This record gives sequence, structure tokens and C-alpha cells, in this order.
Amino acid sequence: MPEIEELEIVVCLGSSCFARGNPENLAIVEEFIGKRGLKASIHLSGQLCQDQCKRGPNLTLAGVLHHEVTPSKLRELLQQLDKQIVRK
Repeated sequence: MPEIEELEIVVCLGSSCFARGNPENLAIVEEFIGKRGLKASIHLSGQLCQDQCKRGPNLTLAGVLHHEVTPSKLRELLQQLDKQIVRK
């Protein structure tokens, strides 16, 4: 498994993704970063629309766009990436 020096997470903040659950997903990402002390290793940002509204909520993790991201799916994805992130 390759190590990740800096993980970029982009949360879609478009109205459709936001209405479908990205506020909760954003809170999960923020909690993940805080509890693991990863502020120096993760760049978190928002994007207004990723033109995938019908497949939302959408998040990009490590350059991969994920669709229909539920809180449980997000936790699973973060757990997988957690093993690869280099702590700074």
C-alpha cells in the first residue's frame, strides 16, 4: 500500500450535494482530521459543484471522485486511507 504524504479531500458544496448529506459528511471529515491529529497531512477544501449532481453527495478523496457518499461509506473510505497517511 503506497504512503500518502498529503491527502486532499474536496467536499462538494453545491446545493444538491449539500441537501443530500454533505454537511454531515463534512463534519465526519473534520472529526476524522481532529481526532487523529492530521491537520498537517490533510488539505480539506470545498467546491461549489462537480457537475455530478444526480449522483451526489460527491466527495473527492486522494484524487478519486466518489458518488452517493453516505456517512457509513465515508467512514469506510477514511479508515482505508488512514493506514496510508504519513503523520507529520
